[in-house]
Order: sequence, then structure tokens, then C-alpha cells
Amino acid sequence: MQSNPAQMFIVSAPSGAGKTSLVRRAINELKDLTVAVSHTTRPQRPAEEEGVDYHFVDRETFRNMIDSDQFLEYAEVFGNYYGTSMSSVNDDLAAGQDVILEIDWQGAAQVRQKFSEVISIFILPPSRNTLIERLRGRGQDSVEVIERRTTEAVLEMRQYHRADYLIINDDFDEALCELKSVVISHRVLKSRQAHRHAGLITSLTHD
Repeated sequence: MQSNPAQMFIVSAPSGAGKTSLVRRAINELKDLTVAVSHTTRPQRPAEEEGVDYHFVDRETFRNMIDSDQFLEYAEVFGNYYGTSMSSVNDDLAAGQDVILEIDWQGAAQVRQKFSEVISIFILPPSRNTLIERLRGRGQDSVEVIERRTTEAVLEMRQYHRADYLIINDDFDEALCELKSVVISHRVLKSRQAHRHAGLITSLTHD
């Protein structure tokens, strides 16, 4: 990673914690920050856009991508596959873009095996009741699905300790500020600044 000043961030959270909304605002407000668009076999929802929310593919296509080792990480969730394209992430990093991966803790573990310097962030809701209310408020899932997602959310939240940073999404603006602060703080690390401003530093420190 030393030859590339761009940074990879992992953002994990249970369903209903507000992860996607926070990430979207962060990439809108910070320059040179993008989110990796995952591939999925899940059916496309009415409000979703191909190539923006997900790359929607059939199971055969996804399996072929697994067999040809095209994923940085992948998993099967609620009967559907989700995965992050390795080439897409590498292209963004090579272009100097910081990249956010919205994945669960198991996906994060897969990524850490390939990128040791990845930074992980976990987002939690302020209470379990708030989480359930947010899941119900979506208006797109059945009672059975909400109950299943709540059970899975509890299991997911138990993994918060694996992350480097923990954000409680009670007040959205405060949580957004904290998320952006993590990104910004890593942008001014000495190693990154020395790489990014090598010419300036040389001119300032050499006769």
C-alpha cells in the first residue's frame, strides 16, 4: 500500500442502523471518496438503480465470478449472494480514490486477509427499539422478514469489537461528522501526506 496513497475503509452495521445513508452523505461531502458498488443476486427493488445501488446479476454469473476469483469478498445473506469486485476496488484505489466497502464483519475478515491496512468502522443504533422501528419504517419487508432481520442484527452487533472505530447513530449529523472525521484523519497521516506532497516537502526541506 505504500506506493498508493489511497485508503480502503470498511463500514459495517446491522440492517436499520443507517449505514447507507451515512455513507452516501459522506461521499457527497468529501472529495475523492467513493463507495464500492457490490454485485448481488437479490432482486432489484423499485427505487434502486443498476450500477449505483448494486450490480444486479443472476446466480450463474455470480458463481462464475467466484470460480474465477473476481471477488475481494463475498457472502450469502438471506438466500442471496453479495460480493465486492476486486478489480473495481483496485481501479478506484489506483486512481487515488479512497474507497468505502459497505460489508458485514465476515466480509471484513475476508478483506483483511488481502489488505492488512484497511480501516474498519462499525455503526450501531442508539437502542434495539430504534433499530426495530427503522426496519418497520422502511415499509418494504414483511413481519417475518423484519423479525429475521432483527435476529440477524443482534448477531451482527455482537461483532462490533472487531472494528477500529465505533459510531453510534443516534443523531444523524453527529454520526456523519464522526464518519467524515475518521476519513479525514487518515488522509493527513504523515505517510500519506509525504506521498501526496512529496514535491512540496522536498522544496521546503532541501537547499
